[in-house]
Amino acid sequence: MNPLPRIRRALGLATAALLLGGCGIGTTGAVHAGPPASGIQPPGTEARSVRLYFAGPYGIRAVSRPTDRPLSPQQALDLLLEGPTPAERERGLISQVPPMSGQLTAAVGQGAVDVFVPLEVRSGDLDVTAVAQIACTAAHANVPGGRPATQVDIRIHENNIRSRTPWTVRCGPNGTVTPVTN
Repeated sequence: MNPLPRIRRALGLATAALLLGGCGIGTTGAVHAGPPASGIQPPGTEARSVRLYFAGPYGIRAVSRPTDRPLSPQQALDLLLEGPTPAERERGLISQVPPMSGQLTAAVGQGAVDVFVPLEVRSGDLDVTAVAQIACTAAHANVPGGRPATQVDIRIHENNIRSRTPWTVRCGPNGTVTPVTN
């Protein structure tokens, strides 16, 4: 008798058993892993937040904080001056904006914000990271004119001097600032 047909039949049965056996993962029921997903608000329950910019180990980072209403650039800058929350600090976020309580002011116009800082950039009192934090925080606040934040002109007035010509920047999509030239 020829053993080849029996070997083929045995191999065929073994292959069928493997295919019918599945991948080896047994059936499971529902797995409880925490609360249901959240993040998308039901219609009519619009949540508001303000975007603040802090420095992190990999550059400027935006954080969102819940608010009960849209905040003006001045209100957003006041929050920025308070610095990162403990949770934000745990993520490595810091502020390069030096303390300026009551001295950092913002005035809004159509699609623009005038920011008055008591320091100078060229003297090193205010570094580029701090300028980016201030400009991007102001641009992402409630600015009249309906422009996207990347199109809001932020006019920086150094030493709180209104008579000197300010320099204008815009916040880029990644939290960097670029000069606006006319």
